[in-house]
Amino acid sequence: MEEIVNKVAQSGLITLDLEDYYPKEEIVEFDLKQYLFMELILKEKDFRAALQSLDWEQYRNKNVGIICTADAVIPFWAYMLVMTYLSPVAHFAAFGDKKHIHQVQFIKNIAAIDVNEYLDKRVVIKGCGDQGAGEAAYVEITRLLTPVVKSLMYGEPCSTVPIYKKK
Repeated sequence: MEEIVNKVAQSGLITLDLEDYYPKEEIVEFDLKQYLFMELILKEKDFRAALQSLDWEQYRNKNVGIICTADAVIPFWAYMLVMTYLSPVAHFAAFGDKKHIHQVQFIKNIAAIDVNEYLDKRVVIKGCGDQGAGEAAYVEITRLLTPVVKSLMYGEPCSTVPIYKKK
C-alpha cells in the first residue's frame, strides 16, 4: 500500500487568518443626542457641565465611536470636546458608529503586522471564517504584502486562488 503524503504540509505555504487581528476591546458609542436640548439644540454651558459630571471611567479601555443620532446640527467643537474626555481613558476613540470603529481598528491591527516575517514567502490569506473579515481587510493585507511576498493566494492551502506572484 502506498504511503499518503501531505503535499499541503510540504508546500511551504504560510496561512494568514485575518480574524486573528480583530479588535479585542469592546466597542461602544458615545451619542451626543442625549446632551441636546429637545434633541435639537446644543447649549454650550449645559453641554460642558454634563460632560464634566459624567463618569468617563465607563469608557476605560474600550473603543468608542462618537456619534449623534439626532437630526441636529452639531458644531465641530462639540465632538472635539468629547474627544478630550475620551482620550485619557478609551483604548481608541474616533467619529463614527460601532461598525466604522471596528473597521478602523481592524485595519490598524492589520497595518501593524511585521511584513518582514513574510519576505519571499508563499502566503495564503484564509478565505473562510466565523466572523468575516470584509473587503477592506483583504485590500489592506494585499497592499501590505505584495511588495514583500513571493506569492499571495486567497482561500485554504488545499484550494487557493492565485492573487499575486513576484516576477
